[in-house]
Formats: sequence, C-alpha cells, structure tokens
Amino acid sequence: MAKLALGNREEATHPDCLRAVLAEIVLTFLFVFAGVASAMAAGKMFGGGDSIMGLTAVALTHALVVAVMVSVGLHISGGHINPAVTLGLAVGGHITLVRSVLYIIAQLIGSSLACLLLRFLTGGLDTPVHTLAVGVGSFQGVIWEIVLTFSLLFSIYGTIVDPKKAITPGLGPLLVGLVVGANVLAGGPFSGASMNPARSFGPALATWNWTDHWVYWVGPLIGGPLASLVYELVFLVRSHAPLPRDDDGAF
Repeated sequence: MAKLALGNREEATHPDCLRAVLAEIVLTFLFVFAGVASAMAAGKMFGGGDSIMGLTAVALTHALVVAVMVSVGLHISGGHINPAVTLGLAVGGHITLVRSVLYIIAQLIGSSLACLLLRFLTGGLDTPVHTLAVGVGSFQGVIWEIVLTFSLLFSIYGTIVDPKKAITPGLGPLLVGLVVGANVLAGGPFSGASMNPARSFGPALATWNWTDHWVYWVGPLIGGPLASLVYELVFLVRSHAPLPRDDDGAF
C-alpha cells in the first residue's frame, strides 16, 4: 500500500508492480472462488443464502477467506481484492493511478476466472448473482452498499493503514475479515452486501445476468473513497518524525 516514485510507463512494467498485479489476480480468484462456492453450497444444503443457516455459512466463509487473502497479499500487493478498496486507497494517496487501474483489471480477471471455473466444476450451475431483495429499490440498494463499503474501508484504515493503529501487527486482516462477515449478515438479505464490484462482476459475467449490477459498482465506489476521505481528513494523524537511516546514512 506504499507509494511508488516511478513514472507511469516505468511503473507499469516494473517487476514489483507486475508481481503485485499477478498477486491480485490470484488472491481475488481464491477469494471469489470460496465466496461464490459457499453461496452455491448454501443453496444445495440449506435452500439458499436467504435461510439463517445459509446466510451464516456464507458470511463465515467470506470473513475467513478475506482475512486469509488479505494476510497473504499484504506484503505483495496490499491484498486489496476489491476495486472499492483500491480506489479508496488511491484517493488517500497510498497507491498510484496506474497501479490502481492495473489492480482493478486484475481483480475483474480473477473474479471472472473463478466463476467460470465454478460453473464448470458444478456441472453448469449458475453462479448466484447479487440482486436487490423484493421491496428494496435501486436507490436503497446503493445506500446499503455505500454504508457497508464505508464500514469496510474505515476498518481497513483503522486496522492496517493508520501508522498509529493500536492493534497487534498482523491482526488487521482478521478484523477486516470479521467486518466483511458482519456486513454480509447485516446487509445480505437486503442488497446482497457485495461491498466489492469484482465480487459481483464474476457471477454476473458467468451467468450473463446483469440485473441491478450497476448498483454494485456505484455504491462501493462511492462508499470506499468516502471512507478514505473521512479518515484521511479527520482521523489520520501523520507523523513528521525523520525517516530512519542505515549505517551509510541512506534512507
């Protein structure tokens, strides 16, 4: 999640950037594979994610896989696995525009590959798409996704990004995963609790069902940057302490 002092063209071909982009493909693939598979399994075992048992299973799966994938990718790419996270961190100045675009493309590729593979592995079953519940209009759905994604990014800032965070190092990804799981329990029956355009894109592509799909771009892409701005401007206290130097006096 650190800034790079590279030019646009140089950064796009820099080995560290290429490794990070590849990591986002793999991490998002594994996250979406587990998340969508849990929804498909809930449909077979509990009659769908609308049942309390199915919803709990899906929420727990998302909490666990997010925690692990963020932990795995934190030192490589930042473990974003979500365009809303990438855009939010870009707004906060923690990632360059070029890398942000590459990350989002990578996340969409990873999600699409996961859902296409799941459709093959399950004998052609449709991957469940995020849609609004009966009685929940588009405007309400967007607000749901803004609030839930705001919660996610605010948690990322407080537990991972903020240098003055008061938690044990390494605990941040677990807490972020718990927030995702809690949000799925809270918002799943209403908006689907996507919080992640890539998570919604893969299933929609695999089934070619784009019903309400725009909601899962607009809501998260407002909620993520909004949380970033609020935390950056109100809660983030930047240190002006000098950078540590090595024995040779280099930064």
